[in-house]
Amino acid sequence: MKIGFTGTVSVGKTTLVKALQQLPEFKNYEFSTERSKYLRDLGIPLNTDSTLKGQTIFLAERCSELIKPNIITDRTIIDVMAFTSLAKSINYIEKERFIEYACHFINEYDYIFYISPEGVLIEDNNVRTIDPIYRQEVDNMINIYINKFKYKIKNFNILSGSTENRINIVKQTIFS
Repeated sequence: MKIGFTGTVSVGKTTLVKALQQLPEFKNYEFSTERSKYLRDLGIPLNTDSTLKGQTIFLAERCSELIKPNIITDRTIIDVMAFTSLAKSINYIEKERFIEYACHFINEYDYIFYISPEGVLIEDNNVRTIDPIYRQEVDNMINIYINKFKYKIKNFNILSGSTENRINIVKQTIFS
C-alpha cells in the first residue's frame, strides 16, 4: 500500500510519518521523510525557487517511492507539482509540461492525506522557508492540484489537529 501526505511547509508531515513509524500496525512499511538538508547540500535550490532539474530530481524521488510495495511518505507528486508551479526560474510552458507529465503518477497512491496548515505555527528548521506568504501560496497550489486531479486520487482525506488526532484518523481510515 502506498500512503502519501501532502501539505505546505511546516504542517507536521514529517513528524506524522515518524510517529507512524513507531507503531506496530505499520511494521511492514518503509518510510520516507524529508531530505531537504541533504538535497540543499547537493546544491539543489529549495524553498521559494527551484530549477527544472531540481524539480525533476524531486519527482524522481517521489516516483522511486512509488516502486516500493508498502511506503509511507511525507511528500507526494502533488507537492512537487505545487513547488514547480511557484518556481520563478521555470518558465510557464516548462511548468505546464512538467505538471502534465507528473500528474500521471498520482493514481499510484492508495491513500493521499492532505494536512491543513490551519492552526499550525511555522517552525524554523534552518532549511525550509518560514515566509508565511509563500507557505500560503504553496497550500493554495496544493489545493488547486488536488481539485484539478481529484479523479486520479483513489482515497483522499483531510487531516488537522494534533499528531495524535492525525494518527487516529490515519489508522481509522486505513484499517476500517
